[in-house]
Amino acid sequence: MPESAAFSRAAVAAPHVFAAAAGREVLAQGGDAIEAMVAMAATISVVYPHNVSIGGDGFWLIREPAGRVRAIDACGFAGQGASIAAYRALGFDEIPQRGAKAALSVPGALGGWALALEFSRARGGRLPLALLLDDATRRARDGYPVSASEARFDPASDRDLVAAPGFAAAFLVDGRPAAAGAIRRAPRLADTLEQLARAGLDDFYRGDVGRELAADLARIGSPIVRDDLERYRAQWREPLSLRLRNATVYNTPAPTQGLASLLMLGLYERLKVPRPEGFAHAHALIEAAKRAMAIRNQACVDFDCATHDFKALLSAANLDAEATKIDRRRAAPWPLKPDRGGTVWMGAIDSDGLAVSFIQSVYWDYGSGCVLPATGVLMQNRGVAFSLDPDARNPLTPGRRPFHTLNPPLAVFDDGRVLVYGSKGADGQPQFQAQVFTRIAAGASLDDALAAPRHFFTRARGEPTATVKIEAGYDDTVVAALAAADHRIERKDAAARDLFGHAGAVMRAPRGPILAAHDPRSDGGAAGL
Repeated sequence: MPESAAFSRAAVAAPHVFAAAAGREVLAQGGDAIEAMVAMAATISVVYPHNVSIGGDGFWLIREPAGRVRAIDACGFAGQGASIAAYRALGFDEIPQRGAKAALSVPGALGGWALALEFSRARGGRLPLALLLDDATRRARDGYPVSASEARFDPASDRDLVAAPGFAAAFLVDGRPAAAGAIRRAPRLADTLEQLARAGLDDFYRGDVGRELAADLARIGSPIVRDDLERYRAQWREPLSLRLRNATVYNTPAPTQGLASLLMLGLYERLKVPRPEGFAHAHALIEAAKRAMAIRNQACVDFDCATHDFKALLSAANLDAEATKIDRRRAAPWPLKPDRGGTVWMGAIDSDGLAVSFIQSVYWDYGSGCVLPATGVLMQNRGVAFSLDPDARNPLTPGRRPFHTLNPPLAVFDDGRVLVYGSKGADGQPQFQAQVFTRIAAGASLDDALAAPRHFFTRARGEPTATVKIEAGYDDTVVAALAAADHRIERKDAAARDLFGHAGAVMRAPRGPILAAHDPRSDGGAAGL
């Protein structure tokens, strides 16, 4: 594998080259890592609609040059009309996966952009919002080529998705999915971005855009009302952290599964795997994932409803106790709730050392499928994570935030290296993150760590049991050893590469270049100065 791209001043990584280019341009014009990330988030929300939209949620980890790490929670809450009683009255036994009733939570992403930019301005950031949104607006107006990643997903196989209000007109061509490279335009979305550039991001919630959003949502029958939009604010949170042998790792608190990502690394370290790769490495990561997700499923609820002590869960004593439950030779049986996801992770580190780990999503591919006609906004379906059982851990309740698979990790090594990294992949996010991190921590280049074949322990929708999905190219000797240890193995061919996430990483050392790379499975790359 080639060495990771190296830049002397600043760098970004993103799953689409247009987003990486937008971030680099902002850095070249004197912008900081936060401003670059907003430009990247805007562009990718246009060109990667199967994974991300301004109608979704997002989370940030920001590390200041002096070392403080901050977290932004940009998760929207369930609308006023989103109650168990209302959905039961409509005859639903579970929350619909697509359509207007799936578009039940306020999009939080732009609130996160706004809060991050406030922080940037306080630090001296000066680039105008119009400049940050310019690339996204032009691509929406003038057209962009459909990505290879999007073309690999067939929306026609999901009748409910195709039937969602506005979906077919926005994403199908003569009733068929667009081919890779076909030029698509999004004029209404371009108008929305231009309005936000003039009026400010707050307009999305409390201005003209918010009014249009509310009217369209009411027209299609979503439970979100204008007052929900007006009341929404992104919030600062205290990040979670975990001390490892040679590094401190950070992630976001509830309602995200940042806890699971940290638990996995803490458990893996206690299993004292001698080196990455091989049976011991894969087995330890799979078994750590089972333990971490069992805890996650109980603890990770709306921040304001959480009852678990997250510091206690991440304590050395608890991790030691959980690690003793892992058999180093045999697989433990474990059913996992089925999940899927359309998400983007992106990273940026600027010349001052400001580092950003960022993640944004519409949840499933294309989210709810609803494209609002006046604004061109594609709405997420994050509310699928709620339950219509009032005794569940995440019951549907107006004003409550849904559980989030999103989580943006960041690590600071004892030798001074700062690493922002992450991946898409729903339940796979902690697993893919851990596979990448453990390889980098052991000395692999970013490119090697990102390109290495991955595994994914999960139960896909419609499957009777959880299996270990094995990516094409995985070491056959390791696969055989996993099978002999009672892991249920399911091999995947190269066409299933998107199942194994789109990961990326940017790393800065006290001396030397900034290294950056993005997953060869994606349409992205790294860029910098």
